[in-house]
Amino acid sequence: MSQYFAIHPENPQPRLIKQAVDILRRGGVIAYPTDSAYALGCHLGDKKAAERIKKLRQLDDKHNFTLMCRDLSDIGTYAKVDNVQYRFLKAHTPGPYTYILDATSEVPRRLLHPKRRQIGIRIPDNAIVQALLAELGEPIMSTSLIMPDEDLPMTDGEAIRDRLQHFLDLVIEGGFCGLEPTTVVDLCNDAPEVLRVGKGDVSPFES
Repeated sequence: MSQYFAIHPENPQPRLIKQAVDILRRGGVIAYPTDSAYALGCHLGDKKAAERIKKLRQLDDKHNFTLMCRDLSDIGTYAKVDNVQYRFLKAHTPGPYTYILDATSEVPRRLLHPKRRQIGIRIPDNAIVQALLAELGEPIMSTSLIMPDEDLPMTDGEAIRDRLQHFLDLVIEGGFCGLEPTTVVDLCNDAPEVLRVGKGDVSPFES
């Protein structure tokens, strides 16, 4: 049965953040709020935890996880970023966007597109996630909390606990954070390309 932490959305309690990160480091799977709906997350290097997420969401091997990053320095470790891309990311992060970038060798192969060495990267504008990432010191491997029989992500911590408490190690209640997924932007080509319109404003990416 999962633990349940009510964490303040603007001033996260350090004690609870530390306990949450300890659960991640021990191989736990958590549900947590972001700046665009709730997400499932686990430690980057934990294959078993990733498989648990895939089983819960009934995902196949073609599904791409996202790396939830604290800042641009994290992105530089896991994605190849040139000067133009860096300036673009600096201008449009943090926020509800997932950026597709060419991956570095630091990214486990199981996280990559099967035919292209690319990875989805996020820098969320959410105090709870930022606190988790600061304490963890590395990205969280993440995917939206959308159940197999539903089209929209789950939005309420108590409802997540009631439904998934036997499958998760921790549910973080951090308030309502919306129904929309992120806007997905491909930065691998000469010009940004919006692959999915979500919560983020797409006007900066339109020519």
